[in-house]
Amino acid sequence: MLKYRTISDFFAGFFPGRVQKIPVNAGLGCPGRCIYCNNASFQPSYARGSISSQLEAGLRFCSKKAAPGGCLAYFQSYSNTYGPTEKLISLYEEALSFPGIVGLVIATRPDCLQPDLLDWLELRFGGKAPEDHPFLLMEIGIESTKDETLETIRRGHDFSCSQDAVRELDRRGILVGAHLILGLPGEGPEDFALHARRLSELPLSTLKLHQLQIIKGTPLADMYLEDKTLVHPFTADEYADTVRNFVKELRPDIALDRFVSEAPRDMVIAPSWGLKPSEFAEML
Repeated sequence: MLKYRTISDFFAGFFPGRVQKIPVNAGLGCPGRCIYCNNASFQPSYARGSISSQLEAGLRFCSKKAAPGGCLAYFQSYSNTYGPTEKLISLYEEALSFPGIVGLVIATRPDCLQPDLLDWLELRFGGKAPEDHPFLLMEIGIESTKDETLETIRRGHDFSCSQDAVRELDRRGILVGAHLILGLPGEGPEDFALHARRLSELPLSTLKLHQLQIIKGTPLADMYLEDKTLVHPFTADEYADTVRNFVKELRPDIALDRFVSEAPRDMVIAPSWGLKPSEFAEML
């Protein structure tokens, strides 16, 4: 039986009960766009308007899921440290002031962490913050640990940039998670094992795995439709085997937040499994 640390195990160290993440879209954009990316594929329908209005709608949407530990505002869409620091702080504080919000999860890129924002994060949430500071998890989109792959997908930074960002956040006393995509062009089982070993060397608390999905409206979709040998979309069974082998190489204290991407079916060209994330986890 495959054993791993779950995200529930991780949150149990900080909250008295289950917490619920409420995705919000701050409309911050990105410095560049990867060949696989279409933000519309994972943006909730309610994620429009002010942060407060999105949280209000998100809390209604998630009301059936008990969250005795409170809710986390999840800055999910685009790069959520990309913009003027004063504006970013205003958005974060608006979320923290909303009733029932006990902390933040901020997803971003490793090349979008300006020093003055890092200073503020350290004072508000990190090693220089009061003991009763709100919760913060920074999620860094690493996606691959191979520079050749990062260049192919037009990521705009190399792996050393990710290493530096994770270590700097950790040095400042801030919890760090990562995102990684399995199945990017040119990568295979040996590369996946390499990713697991390289990530295990970093001070990461959590990790989100994603299978490569080919989404309509992306450069990758055009490339794939022209040459289907560019990537091999996993079957569900192949991906389950890939994840099992990956986890065996991963440092066991890193909590696995999720295993799969989930996009609207009408936006997915391949692979199309018809499985919800919870169903894949059961399968795994």
